[in-house]
Amino acid sequence: MNEFNEYVRESFSAVGDVVIRAMMGGYLVYFNGKLIGDICGNELFLKRTPTSDRLLADSELRYPYEESKTLMHVVDSFEDADLIAELLEGMYAELPERKAKKAK
Repeated sequence: MNEFNEYVRESFSAVGDVVIRAMMGGYLVYFNGKLIGDICGNELFLKRTPTSDRLLADSELRYPYEESKTLMHVVDSFEDADLIAELLEGMYAELPERKAKKAK
């Protein structure tokens, strides 16, 4: 895991459990078991929810990778711990539960 990924994990872990997993050349970011975003090329992209749209209204919206179907917020500020807490807690409440894996 690179320095940027570790920085994101440390910044978010004050609020809850953060797991960053390698996936197809990038990384998936999970917060308390829910997928909240991607890290691609040392940039954090968070999913759009009512909370992220409100709190990150000034952030750039981009697709995290070529052929992505999801427009996401680019996050570049991690110093405001209160904002991070409100953002992650709000997103967690708004994102769907993780789907259970089907038994084989």
